[in-house]
Amino acid sequence: MEQDIRWLQRYDSYHRANKRILDITESEKRADDLSELEMEGLIQRFEYTFELAWKTLQDLMRYKGYEFVQGPNGTLQMAFEDGMISNHDGWRRMAKARITTSHTYNEGDAIEIVRKIYDEYSHLLKQLDDKLEQEKLRLGLV
Repeated sequence: MEQDIRWLQRYDSYHRANKRILDITESEKRADDLSELEMEGLIQRFEYTFELAWKTLQDLMRYKGYEFVQGPNGTLQMAFEDGMISNHDGWRRMAKARITTSHTYNEGDAIEIVRKIYDEYSHLLKQLDDKLEQEKLRLGLV
């Protein structure tokens, strides 16, 4: 039962973090309208939300009994094979963007990542949130 609690607790944190990204990307404000400070804030939200996403998936895959290499790459591959994510290439692009944000700061990269958060990554994160909620219901863990 401890594993249940772990992925569910992490999912709760992920759900709240994802909502904070959607508060921005689903608002009237477009990517090109954000101030530098708002872009930095969105990127930081993206960083911790992505981390929570793959770690929630890792905990869920363990709960389901899968054995695999730890870390985001192995987790994303297993989640794709399990059907928890459907756009593996999009998730790989998101993982690469996450690495970029943590190792360098380049204004051009930051603007491009903000646009990708709006156009692609927020949708993938929302799809995962919905899928995790369905999984929770399917397993009777409400």
